[in-house]
Amino acid sequence: GVDSSSSTTGSASPVPNSYDSLEGGSFPGESNKIPGFLHLNPVSSPQPFPNLSQLSAALGGISGVPELEVEALRPVNLLQERNLLPPRPLEAPEPNLSADLKKVNCSPQYVMTFRCTLTSIPQTQALLNKARLPLGLLLHPFRDLQQLPVITSNTIVRCRSCRTYINPFVSFLDQRRWKCNLCYRVNDVPDEFMYNPVTRSYGEPHKRPEVQNSTVEFIASSDYMLRPPQPAAYLFVLDVSHNAVESGYLKYFCESLLENLDKLPGDTRTRVGFLTFDNTIHFYNLQEGLSQPQMLVVSDIDDVFIPCHDSLMVNLKESKELVKDLLTSLPAMFSQSRETHSALGPALQAAFKLMSPTGGRVSVFQTQLPSLGAGALQSREDPNQRSSTKGVQHLGPATDFYKKLALDCSGQQIGVDLFLLSSQYADLASLACISKYSAGSIFYYPSFHHIHNPAQLEKLQRDLERYLTRKIGFEAVMRIRCTKGLSIHTFHGNFFVRSTDLLSLANVNPDSAFAVQMSIDDSLADSSLACFQAALLYTSSKGERRIRVHTMCLPVVNQLSDVYAGADVQAITCLLANMAIDRSISSSLSDARDALVNAVVDLVSAYKSNVSSLQQSGLVVPAAMRLFPLYILALLKQKALRTGTSTRLDERVFAMCEFKTQPLQQLMRMVHPDLYRLDSISDQGALHLNDTVVPQPHLLHLSAERLSRDGAFLMDCGNVFYLWIGRCCNEMFIRDVLGCPNYASIPPNMSHIPELETLLSERVRAFLDWLQDNRSFSSTVHVVKDDASAKGTLFQHLVEDRSEAASSYHEFLQHIQQQMSK
Repeated sequence: GVDSSSSTTGSASPVPNSYDSLEGGSFPGESNKIPGFLHLNPVSSPQPFPNLSQLSAALGGISGVPELEVEALRPVNLLQERNLLPPRPLEAPEPNLSADLKKVNCSPQYVMTFRCTLTSIPQTQALLNKARLPLGLLLHPFRDLQQLPVITSNTIVRCRSCRTYINPFVSFLDQRRWKCNLCYRVNDVPDEFMYNPVTRSYGEPHKRPEVQNSTVEFIASSDYMLRPPQPAAYLFVLDVSHNAVESGYLKYFCESLLENLDKLPGDTRTRVGFLTFDNTIHFYNLQEGLSQPQMLVVSDIDDVFIPCHDSLMVNLKESKELVKDLLTSLPAMFSQSRETHSALGPALQAAFKLMSPTGGRVSVFQTQLPSLGAGALQSREDPNQRSSTKGVQHLGPATDFYKKLALDCSGQQIGVDLFLLSSQYADLASLACISKYSAGSIFYYPSFHHIHNPAQLEKLQRDLERYLTRKIGFEAVMRIRCTKGLSIHTFHGNFFVRSTDLLSLANVNPDSAFAVQMSIDDSLADSSLACFQAALLYTSSKGERRIRVHTMCLPVVNQLSDVYAGADVQAITCLLANMAIDRSISSSLSDARDALVNAVVDLVSAYKSNVSSLQQSGLVVPAAMRLFPLYILALLKQKALRTGTSTRLDERVFAMCEFKTQPLQQLMRMVHPDLYRLDSISDQGALHLNDTVVPQPHLLHLSAERLSRDGAFLMDCGNVFYLWIGRCCNEMFIRDVLGCPNYASIPPNMSHIPELETLLSERVRAFLDWLQDNRSFSSTVHVVKDDASAKGTLFQHLVEDRSEAASSYHEFLQHIQQQMSK
């Protein structure tokens, strides 16, 4: 449990490292359990809860969902079938569960929060090995949710043995006892839990919201605190060297923060501070009562000290006018700077000292290679090697300075977010460690310049608006528990691993995701269901300690065909991408690429020898995995993993960072964008949402042969939309959607779709808005003409086609076939 000394720690002293015991730990004494009230928001309608006999019947073999499973197992010969894409983006496969369990398990928000690579869990590791597919979870634990039951209760009911939170997949043996779905221990139902606040009746514990929803959030008691909840604290660390001033970012950062100052998440205790640096470090005294901000300069960067502790991180409400003054005057203060050096390392050391008493978020803006003091770096990139097919050097950090500092930050609950706005090589492989190990985010704007690169400026402005206002959780830990017999062996994402199953997340944000690789240690033959539970304990920006709990339940199977029928091809692709990134850093890029190709060879061979009764030649896979070779080819053509195409080292490293932190939907659009034809858009099959008609055009294969000169095509790459206009495109479309009289009059850098009062404009915008609504960051739109140089950017996403350095999809399949016959 939590020892008494740590639970009374004042907010100014360092946090003891016993968060481990906290989430796993202290079971409050019986005396604490006074029957009390529970507040639920929003009220969820009670559903019948499955009893034990229904639970054991939750798994029917293929008879359970015949049409889905039979289709998922249909053998597909990839060399013969050309049209593999479904008409709409792929949905997650639905686990083969009873209707009652399905209802709780599978809301769309659950599918976007928690995915398993296999929706039918093999009974043994031997069966998993035979399938040649990875077992793992993809998790987006803090994403913005439309509906989240929030529960305030004196008693948070957990298993006495493994500390699992009560959830929809436990079984009630009677009114007074429940059996844990992870370790199978029988627990008593506390008195308070007998009252249901939704129905306002006693004696219905199985109808409580905790047992009706697979995602819930508890308001935690003081048992879940090591110290009083910290205030929201934000420190902005800004590069003001000549390079930074020249790029022009500072003005736009200050404008954005001024606009969003009142929207920063927090309450009356919110604290802010500013620190700027070039070859020295500048602090800003913003003490309430001063007539203007005072700059304090520390030039000793070898032994950084804090000039005055109490007036540098100030209460935002009390010092708001001084903060506004500073933001208004900052851009001009350094406009004449000729200082080219950058002491990033010492500035980060200063930030660490400044934030240690409370913890919080540090936002660092850097525009070049750090050149002075601790953490100084040398250029390691050889521009002549950018398109090498041999190997790519320097994917790992040059120094452990940034990792060590990040671990110190993590210990004091400080998360560091990095904004890199650089026109030259800045060694992101080294700098990224500061965010990676402190659970921060990384943003990268190659060739950023406020005049010469308007697209990057627009992206920075949109990103800042989201970044400054999005939800944030402080001093967080996340633990993942799973059914007895299963175990976790590797985590992917930005965090510090505190113990085998506990991640330390100084900050948690709604746009970050994590992946977990798992193995099967003991046979699951005695259970028909496997469950996974992720619990995220954090402090909200309003100073409340909360626990968000996600639970997922999947059937256990003993037939290889059932494993394949439940394979989630997108989750598998994302997990393999994470594994490949690790392999390319620990071993080599060519090793990682070979491993991905082998994953396809292994699947096809395993299916052929174990399941498919067809002795035909060709490449045969189960329909559930028909897109797997295409996705792997697309991965091999990604910036992170490609060879033979000129790729800047920082851009490659950033693409690798994105694979480790982006949620599944976003990642899949980056790997394999969605392509639609828009000029022939119709209302057939459209969605009717409120008063809006949202057309649903069909997906097209990513090949130039699917584009035609007389059409207009939209490519959705996740963070950017390309609208490609063919040279002979219908003039009515150009007029009604782009507001230009003809093709020739479309301006070269058009980056928005005007609001026109035409039916076609309304339909196109409704479709774009609908796509945009399903993601957190706003995506930019680029209108690309058939003759524009930007066409190259679009064409590199046509992954089925041959490029200078990589094979076409058909050639890739032939290569797989050759590998199999070796």
